[in-house]
Amino acid sequence: MRIAICVKEVLDPDAVNNYAIAGKLEIGDDGKSLTQTTIPRLINGFDEQALEAGLRIKDADGDTTISVLSIGPDPGKILKQCAALGANSLVSIKSDTAELDCHGFASILAAQIQKDGGADLVLCGRQASDDDQGVVPALIAEKLGMPLVTFARAVEANGSTLKVTRVTPDGDEVVEVDCPAVVTVSNELGEPRYPTAAAKIKARKVKPNVVSIADLGLTDADTAQRAQLKQQYVPQIQGNCEMIEGGSPAELADNLMARLRAESLLS
Repeated sequence: MRIAICVKEVLDPDAVNNYAIAGKLEIGDDGKSLTQTTIPRLINGFDEQALEAGLRIKDADGDTTISVLSIGPDPGKILKQCAALGANSLVSIKSDTAELDCHGFASILAAQIQKDGGADLVLCGRQASDDDQGVVPALIAEKLGMPLVTFARAVEANGSTLKVTRVTPDGDEVVEVDCPAVVTVSNELGEPRYPTAAAKIKARKVKPNVVSIADLGLTDADTAQRAQLKQQYVPQIQGNCEMIEGGSPAELADNLMARLRAESLLS
């Protein structure tokens, strides 16, 4: 089985939240981008889950190959992490991500997958932590003419068929889909594995295949923005804490319940 996995480099969401809580998150003069340069960049967490799903399939079938694709000015760091974990090939697609919307990302990724000869399975994270839209996988599926299965907590391959366990508000749902297909993976898959020190050292020597937009035969119209970011702002965060007093645990509980009822939070 040939698996293509799409990964994205994002700002560390924990660091972004810490800056926001401390009131130190600032938007630049363009009104669209952050000014902080010390926030680390890393692989999108849901994309790590997608890679883990692919590696589990590879563990079960040694003939499986995994190709990891990423778009950006220099996604080499996260691609080397994928190599250390067991990816067979890496593709770095050079582009200014600020000039792309979801359609642009999907057009580029779909074109690269086609250029590589297609894939039996395309895995993506359910969404990216920086925009939380989750639209790109659906657009990739549309452009490649593949069925889409979302919110997977488990993906099993059986020949040319996939068994996917989906997370839904009403519980798990198990579906089967013929390959080729696009599957988005959720964090319910479980903890992703970590590369060993030896694998990290070996991955330093792995060079990704660097591709430009021109190499893919795409026109400006193919990657033109259909939705443009006009403004980004940091919301005001305000927290209030009220201490409930009481001479004993029972009195504290009674006072808490009384206050909740007074606020109509309990009947």
